[in-house]
Amino acid sequence: MATSATAGVKDIETIYNFNNSKIPNALSTKNANAEIVAVSGADKEVKINFLSKENYESNSVIQPKKAWDWSKLGDFGVALDIRNDDEQSLFVYLQITDGKGQTHNRSVVIPANSYNTYYAELKGRDLNTETGLRANPKNWLTSHTPFIWRWGVKNLDLSNIAKISLSTNTQIKNRSLSIDNLRLLQPTKVDTQYLVNLVDKYGQNTRANYPEKVSSDEQLRKISEQELTSLRTTPLEGRSRFGGWAEGPKLEATGYFRTEKVDGKWSLVDPDGYLFFSHGIANVRMANTSTITGYDFDHSKIASRSADDLTPEDSISVTRVSNEAATTRKVVSPLRANMFTELPAYDSPLGKHYGYRRDAHSGALKRGESYSFYQANLERRYGIEDLAKMQEKWRDVTVDRMLTWGFTSFGNWIDPIFYQLNRYPYFANGWIIGDFKTVSSGNDYWSPLPDPFDPKFEERTVKTVEKIVEEVQNNPWCIGVFIDNEKSWGQMGSIETQFGIVLNTLGRPNSDSPTKAEFAKILKTKYSDIKRLNKAWRSKYQSWSEIDNGITLTKFNDNVEADLSIMLEHYASEYFRVVSKTVKQYMPNHMYMGARMASWGMTPEIRAAAAKYSDVMSYNVYKESIHPDSWKFLADIDMPSIIGEFHMGAADTGLFNPGLVMGTDQKDRARLYTAYMNTVVTNPYFIGAHWFQYLDSPVSGRAYDGENYNVGFVSVTDIPYPPMIEAAKAFNRSIYSQRFGKQQ
Repeated sequence: MATSATAGVKDIETIYNFNNSKIPNALSTKNANAEIVAVSGADKEVKINFLSKENYESNSVIQPKKAWDWSKLGDFGVALDIRNDDEQSLFVYLQITDGKGQTHNRSVVIPANSYNTYYAELKGRDLNTETGLRANPKNWLTSHTPFIWRWGVKNLDLSNIAKISLSTNTQIKNRSLSIDNLRLLQPTKVDTQYLVNLVDKYGQNTRANYPEKVSSDEQLRKISEQELTSLRTTPLEGRSRFGGWAEGPKLEATGYFRTEKVDGKWSLVDPDGYLFFSHGIANVRMANTSTITGYDFDHSKIASRSADDLTPEDSISVTRVSNEAATTRKVVSPLRANMFTELPAYDSPLGKHYGYRRDAHSGALKRGESYSFYQANLERRYGIEDLAKMQEKWRDVTVDRMLTWGFTSFGNWIDPIFYQLNRYPYFANGWIIGDFKTVSSGNDYWSPLPDPFDPKFEERTVKTVEKIVEEVQNNPWCIGVFIDNEKSWGQMGSIETQFGIVLNTLGRPNSDSPTKAEFAKILKTKYSDIKRLNKAWRSKYQSWSEIDNGITLTKFNDNVEADLSIMLEHYASEYFRVVSKTVKQYMPNHMYMGARMASWGMTPEIRAAAAKYSDVMSYNVYKESIHPDSWKFLADIDMPSIIGEFHMGAADTGLFNPGLVMGTDQKDRARLYTAYMNTVVTNPYFIGAHWFQYLDSPVSGRAYDGENYNVGFVSVTDIPYPPMIEAAKAFNRSIYSQRFGKQQ
């Protein structure tokens, strides 16, 4: 069913149309199978059956014998038609790889019972424009659906395109899609103003309409008044004052949260002795609500960071520059400034919601002015101009919402203004930052890793924990403490990615790196003589001084890999030991929850190290489910575990990027949320899961890194999404009966 006549694009080359009744030799599958199916008349498609039983990842790959050369084309993309005959949507990943091994990664959700064309731009203006958004608005004027940018290399070597793959990940039942007409196409109509006037005065997408969209302050206040009358102020019936299972067994009450294995399932136990499952929302704070405006100031008038700072830039709340600095305000990025239809004057009441970022992880600017539309909308919503009083109102309404929606606790990254309310359980958090030495895994996504053998690391750890102690004040409503987040520990897939910390550190001299000196000590202790090391490693080092000065490993065998594993675990063990010891010393009544390992930053060595010293293992898992195949290791570790982050989003409320896991609309993301939580609550090792985050990212991207995801339970105007709220209420009403197999 060709679509070459679609307005706005033209097909320029067909690669495969699958009409010859044979599966091309270039098409292969892994944990999947392919078959040719008839559509109508002579038209045929290839049906990919993605399997879920054997592995959590399933893919199909088209790899010709001779690489494609697309270098002489103008602006173009690759497209294919996809049919989904299922009653549910399917989230898929597209990966295009060139001959250098560079990958271009995108994703999209295929709606239920649909047939559409999807494309990925491979050459064009958008790929070379740094907008400060994780995903940009559509600039091709076509009805085709773009795959959404994820990560990798935007500009591949187009003279040597090696393969194209389509895959699914962590699905818990077999699914199928039919694909046809893999082809190249070019845009014939492009919106040159696609980045102009994107955001209205409320921080909403000017080009989208949806039920939660606000058009006036009066409408916003009316919605607020209606909601406030429906909120409760106490936990659901059948729950303890802390939200535990009051109708379940009563265990030992210690006055603080703890863990215990009950009937073969790990569980939290609340301070009064009731079983407790921690389900709630993370990142409930103002720190990530602002977006870069495109303006900046005289940098000499901006206060620099102090060496004693304990809070990273992205965790600092909205803070205005001084009045002196404000007089130097100027546009430094017209592209960013032109995204907004209206920004308030600095001296207006809504001007108090301007902030500043002294550094950013990524984006159009490395530093600059920011603005929090969300915080401004709270002022409009409640009519409270005093910032402190407005935030107190927001705090109290937020807790009432959590109780009304049936959640049991907050997750990580909660504003300390919630800590002493004694109304709702929470987790405290902190970061270890400072001038200690660092090491590298070779892919330090957020930042380099600390060198835990540097004495300054322990000094900074103590400073961090002392600050948390000051905020928590030994409060029994604090479940535990998360320190740091999503470190780039390493990733499975190759020796280089798994052991990057060790390989990169071995290349440094002992005098430059305390961790390197530790690695050298391990090798000397194990082998004593350099000849024994050479025999095991099949190497030709002349003396230990050669190791001390730094070596580069390019050849590996079983002995080398075993030693790399020992060194990696030794490194990570010291990190977790130092942090755990400090938390236990200063906060003996609260659990150490670990550093929330991301799926892209987790290896067996890191898990083993964390298990030695953490009270609870923590993981951030942005997948469709907790797939049994990828989580078998939980039984080996046999420790209480918690999901620190997950989410699902959609593109029907004006956000240009649905999020890391996608649904088609708010009802679909609610379905995905429930399905995910069902795989968590029935797993005997998980004691909770936390949704990220409370509110949507800014449409124009959060200031630190451009995330512009529809992942909130509430919009930028602080209006809840009804399908998500109803799904949460339904799931949370049965959370304890599901977990423990009895009636709540």
